[in-house]
Amino acid sequence: MKEYLRLQFKIINRKMIDFGIPLSVGYTLITFIFILLSNYLFERLEYANYVYALFALSFVLKLSDTKRNDFLKSIFNKTDYKILRILENIIFCSPFTVFLIYQKQFVIPFILIFCVTFVAMFNFRLNLNVTIPTPFGKKPFEFPVGFRKTFYIFPIAYFLTYISISIKNFGLGIFSMLIIGFTCFSYYSKIENEYFVWNYNLSPKEFLVEKTKTCLIYFTLLNLPITITLSISFFKEIDILIVFLLLCYTYLVAIVFAKYSSFPNEINISQIILIAISLLFPPILLVFIPLSYSQSIKKLNTVLNN
Repeated sequence: MKEYLRLQFKIINRKMIDFGIPLSVGYTLITFIFILLSNYLFERLEYANYVYALFALSFVLKLSDTKRNDFLKSIFNKTDYKILRILENIIFCSPFTVFLIYQKQFVIPFILIFCVTFVAMFNFRLNLNVTIPTPFGKKPFEFPVGFRKTFYIFPIAYFLTYISISIKNFGLGIFSMLIIGFTCFSYYSKIENEYFVWNYNLSPKEFLVEKTKTCLIYFTLLNLPITITLSISFFKEIDILIVFLLLCYTYLVAIVFAKYSSFPNEINISQIILIAISLLFPPILLVFIPLSYSQSIKKLNTVLNN
């Protein structure tokens, strides 16, 4: 069991090294971003402790995938398997638990530990063999594929919007919009095969315009219920709503350009660091976006015809 946990730790370290980032820098950056986002959540939301615990639980649920656990059952006996699953869940939720205690939330961490321990006894088929309909076309692939993997996030975001109106908490409504934004943002982490880019038969500029336009239209479609509801219920704060909406658009444009600035390779670590820093200082995007755009044009010139 100890060997398995050590192996998983080594795999994480190796992925980080292969990604081109020193382990000390990587873990420091992850810790910094985790604390930053956690603090932001507790500063902005009135019921942040419950939302935070829900995030932790949904994060841990990924370890309950049936295929993954069938493999573990083939290696360990029943007792060791159960102990391992409980340890894994507790380890994964420990950062959330520690931060909750730091926020002087002493009851919820124990409830969270109980829940993740209970969940360790069950397996779930996370990859359903059901074709989930989407409001998107088949091309480009980011939104149809991404939506089918994260469809459960959208009802949660819409429900949080409903709660924000019920308790008159505008910050919670903005948070639900950001959930949609970050979810769409994650769709552009996967690089497609060069053939699928070449198949567009467009110039690099036309290709980037098409990709960006599709990204913003689909995000607007998914975010429209939140935008309309908040603009009606919190009309006095509509200027703040517009600012956050424009920020979502800006970050989505940034990730589209960043994706193809390293094409056909994945986004490099320097770009990830810049995007992470821009969360604290958005004006960085004024330099990052044009630079990524010019690099994308150069990379795409090798695949697309001018």
